Amino acid sequence: MMLLWAVPEPLAKLNSDIYLNFVKEDRWKYLVEGLGVTLRVTFFAVLIGIALGFLVAIIRSTHDKVGTVSPLVKVVLEVLNFICNLYLTVIRGTPVVVQLLIIYFVIFGSVRIDKILVAILAFGINSGAYVAEIVRGGIMSIDQGQFEAGRSLGFNYTQTMWYIIIPQTFKNVLPALGNEFIVLLKETSVAGYIALADLTKGGDIIRSQTFSAYLPLLAVASIYLFMVIILSNLQKLLERRMRSSEK
Repeated sequence: MMLLWAVPEPLAKLNSDIYLNFVKEDRWKYLVEGLGVTLRVTFFAVLIGIALGFLVAIIRSTHDKVGTVSPLVKVVLEVLNFICNLYLTVIRGTPVVVQLLIIYFVIFGSVRIDKILVAILAFGINSGAYVAEIVRGGIMSIDQGQFEAGRSLGFNYTQTMWYIIIPQTFKNVLPALGNEFIVLLKETSVAGYIALADLTKGGDIIRSQTFSAYLPLLAVASIYLFMVIILSNLQKLLERRMRSSEK
């Protein structure tokens, strides 16, 4: 006698929802293509954030640490420090989504420009402000004797910063930088405000076609969580290697 097992209704409903949201009409491609956009924006924004952040941090810390200098150098440092402070105040005092909209609709509103480039600039400039304060805190925490040790070795201020101060600073601020880059990855989810088809937008497109929010949003959240776990583990691995190199 053959027994026929009926598929439980909840499982059948789940299978139907998976087919509708991801398999039918190859809707899974929205997530894959969106993930590629998110990773590109995050990667290049991180590079801009690091470069801009370190530059601003060095200018501000130099302004605070350098003692007797020529009047011309003092004026230059004052002007650069004022510009850096203005940049930090504006960027940290306004939401990143507003900055994104201003760059796209105001600054580049009259020209045709790739939306991915706009997102990279917006998130890179925003991240640079937070990286700058993280790095500046790291530089200011280095004992003054390290600067004096650099001078005793015949290094000028720039060489002392490059060979002695920055390597120690990077090691000290690595956990905070890793956290900032994780935050940046998640902040890119607002790129859909300029109709950029990133990961979050891909899930929203599926939701708008299937009128089912649960699975698309759960898939987007799971992908973000997976990427954050990978970044966190890479950060821990780099920290362990840097600690082992000191022994």
